[in-house]
Amino acid sequence: MKRMLLSLVMAVVCTGLFAQSVDKVKELLKANKLAEAKDEIDKTLLVDKNQKNAEAWYYKVKVYNAIAVNDQLKTQYPDALLQSLAALKNYVQYDDKKFALLVLDSYKPINEIYQGLFQTGANDYNAQKYAEALMNFKGAISAIGFMYKEGWIKQSMDSTATLYAGISAEKADKRDEALIYYKTIADSGITKIGGNDMAEIYKWLADYYTRKGDKENAAKYTALGKLRYPNDIFYDELTLDALRKSGNKDSLFAEYEVINKEHPDSAIYYFNYGLELYQYATDTSTGKRVANSDDLIKKAQDRLQTSFKLNPNYPQTSLVLGQISYNEGVEFQILGKPKGNTNADELKKRQDYRAMSVKKFDEAIPYLEKVDQLLGSQGKLKKADKVALRDAYDMLITIYESRKDKPKIDAWTDKYNNVDKVH
Repeated sequence: MKRMLLSLVMAVVCTGLFAQSVDKVKELLKANKLAEAKDEIDKTLLVDKNQKNAEAWYYKVKVYNAIAVNDQLKTQYPDALLQSLAALKNYVQYDDKKFALLVLDSYKPINEIYQGLFQTGANDYNAQKYAEALMNFKGAISAIGFMYKEGWIKQSMDSTATLYAGISAEKADKRDEALIYYKTIADSGITKIGGNDMAEIYKWLADYYTRKGDKENAAKYTALGKLRYPNDIFYDELTLDALRKSGNKDSLFAEYEVINKEHPDSAIYYFNYGLELYQYATDTSTGKRVANSDDLIKKAQDRLQTSFKLNPNYPQTSLVLGQISYNEGVEFQILGKPKGNTNADELKKRQDYRAMSVKKFDEAIPYLEKVDQLLGSQGKLKKADKVALRDAYDMLITIYESRKDKPKIDAWTDKYNNVDKVH
């Protein structure tokens, strides 16, 4: 019986000591002796018996919130608000009075924590301290999530903090962590935050997974991006580039067919498709052309003609159309060369080849002259345009050499020789 009474007395003494400790924290807090209050509350919560005491955790929140806005102490304890948030979660867990203290305080502690973390994150971001900004924006996101979970607010997500957590992570070279926040934005279907368009976030995700070789997620975010931004060609280009790298020409050309239907007024997509068809059809790196080379060349010309009709002022289209006819003319020219004594049928065949060569050269001339019209009259040119102009002149010289037309040979040769000087 004496032992039981002794235990009871000891328990009362311990409880009394706890009450004195919390009262001391309150007094120190009221006197704005924050460093001493911090030491006292930390010491109190080191005692195992106090770990489940809601009031102790609540005053840790109050003390650390005060430290976070104190000019002398906030730099000494940069994680004060994060510590406060963790303490608040413990307070809610152990308060058996249904948040009596918090309700009386009108949710002030959690608002202070959230606002403080967000503002500190913004300050760090503006100071280009991206790792620190990430830590604080993550804290702000956690605070919002906690409030939502407890039913204190209806907003489940702080989109601005989420966006800047992602940007901070990326700038801190933590791309895998940036992924978490960018995915949250895209998966939520958000297209604007604070009046700013989120188009680049969707692009980032599609590109990230494409680079990772994650075809499923690459397809998912490419589709999401196209859904949200149907007029942005980024996703088409990303898909085409991935197909080029795969080496599957059938899939590449099938995708071009889809894109041409989706963008019937896009001259550049018809040009790119025609060019890639022609390059593939005339590729002899394996020792010979593909079996359906002739059909592919005709298809290439068709797509390039469509591009030309949509935009007749794009010099590269004229150059490639001229080059296709020119190359065919050269092939017929070679086939039509005399080869000693031959029979009448063979002579007739070679004569027909020479006639076809003339016809193909005639087809090429207007396109090659168009390149001169578009670029030759300009001043300084970009390197690609200078190359195109020089190639057009070179082909025109060869055509007129085959016809022994000296005035035109001289005229185009003069232009060829002066490309660098004039442009």
